[in-house]
Amino acid sequence: MSKSARNTVLARSAARLACVQALYQMEISGGDVNDVVVEFTAYRFEEEEKNSQYTDVKYFSILTHGVIASQVKIDNIIESALATGWTLARLDSTLRALLRSAAFELLDRPDIPARVVINEYVDIAHAFFDAVEPAFVNGVLDRLAHETRADEFRAQQESDDDVSAPQS
Repeated sequence: MSKSARNTVLARSAARLACVQALYQMEISGGDVNDVVVEFTAYRFEEEEKNSQYTDVKYFSILTHGVIASQVKIDNIIESALATGWTLARLDSTLRALLRSAAFELLDRPDIPARVVINEYVDIAHAFFDAVEPAFVNGVLDRLAHETRADEFRAQQESDDDVSAPQS
């Protein structure tokens, strides 16, 4: 992977983490999405760039606005992927923010492979939690991905089957 491509991947990862933080902040403070995006862009990202850390600001804005615009739909889809008896309201605020951002990408960003989305958000879960939460995130997102991107997984399975099939 070229240095430029690596920087793009890291900047996108930072945008995802920032989106989770922004969603959490909005839930706790009741802040407006536009105000929070401006705050992150003007203050937090500027400080990061002084330390040679870059965030894909445009992608951060797309994610954050997208989650808020589709939150009812996203919440319903997440609820359907939770175990019987569990509700989104029962989850930790950070977990809700993380699952919402990931669900938005699974639903509205077909250009990003589902496995990439899952891996990125499991990594973010590891940044916030030590215990079972990363495994929980992996399970919920895997279920969501198989429901929302069945064709992608079917194509992957067919490709894997072709590679592993004995040659005649």
